[in-house]
Amino acid sequence: MNMRSVLDISAYLVVGPENTKGRQVKDIVKAALDGGFTCVQLRSKVASAREMISLCKETAQVIAESGKSDSVVLLVDDRLDVVLAAREAGIKVDGIHVGQSDIPVEVCRKYLGKDSVVGLSARTEELLDYVAHYDTRYIDYFGAGPLHETPSKRDCGRLPDGTVITRGLDELKTLHEISPVPVVVGGGVKARDLKALKATGVDGFFVISAVAGAADPLAAAREMTGLWKGHKSAD
Repeated sequence: MNMRSVLDISAYLVVGPENTKGRQVKDIVKAALDGGFTCVQLRSKVASAREMISLCKETAQVIAESGKSDSVVLLVDDRLDVVLAAREAGIKVDGIHVGQSDIPVEVCRKYLGKDSVVGLSARTEELLDYVAHYDTRYIDYFGAGPLHETPSKRDCGRLPDGTVITRGLDELKTLHEISPVPVVVGGGVKARDLKALKATGVDGFFVISAVAGAADPLAAAREMTGLWKGHKSAD
């Protein structure tokens, strides 16, 4: 199936074993899916390739058991080798997410094929430049941010001198207006940010700790998806 055609980045979970406060990644993913999340990215800077492949298998199974294999996209951050090895093992991994310093998107597209999802993330101001000067035909969406400083990705938006640069809503609105592909925004996003974030016109939000680190991941997921859809108001 061409998962690019069903890609929904409106509520996007990023998770790895270092984000779950000792809980199983698969349990966090299940809570997020039950709470209405529409996209899952496995991301870890500590897990080995074999551990990541195992996480892919567990996560794909959770998505399948939820009846969402044809609607929820499963991505892996950065690790093209993991995606290819997982697929070789018969695991349904739908694509990859990379940063501008990772494997080039055209290489990802070459090895993963035309039906796979390829996402690219960078600081918002870098994406504004990217849209203006680079070919976006290999990319299915942009991941932008950070909205706030975040401990989950300590290098997110950080300059060489250590200064953290966060992105204003006006810049995100501009990125949405000029981008030829959908835009998802993260970096310290909390439930209270979602109304203003949606008003910029971007296509979705991504979170790590707001769900994976929550005391009740299911309740946190339900609150955030409800706010994004306009079904409830933030406290």
